[in-house]
Amino acid sequence: MKEINFSFGDYVITTYKNKLDLYAIHDFLSKESGWSNNIPFETLKTSIENSLNFGLFYKDRQIGFARVISDFATIAYLGDIYVLDEFRGKGLSKTLMEQVMHHPNLQGLRRWILLTSTAEWLYEKYNFTKLPNPELYMELYNPEVYK
Repeated sequence: MKEINFSFGDYVITTYKNKLDLYAIHDFLSKESGWSNNIPFETLKTSIENSLNFGLFYKDRQIGFARVISDFATIAYLGDIYVLDEFRGKGLSKTLMEQVMHHPNLQGLRRWILLTSTAEWLYEKYNFTKLPNPELYMELYNPEVYK
């Protein structure tokens, strides 16, 4: 797996797992995200261990995150993307998405999947679209799993 460490000004985006602040990620995802509220720390830790992760840092503070689940050949799921409120409006989500979409191990995939109820404008810039045939989509969803 190709690791990246992209610096710009006082910011860094890295895929090195040992640099991630799991407690900061957990704090946001479990309390503020809306999509994984109450996720247990151990569940989050396991998800990170089995994903390609992108940590966004301001100096030494983790301020954002994105996670990709992939076979690195045909498909990728993009999830758990966030930038803390106080750092929004600075173009950081765009830079984070650029690093995700241009990662060498994520090129040439047949399909990307993303579930979102926010920031559609951002994902559209990277050619994400609404499902053209939603009648083909199926899921097994348990919204109570973290309660």
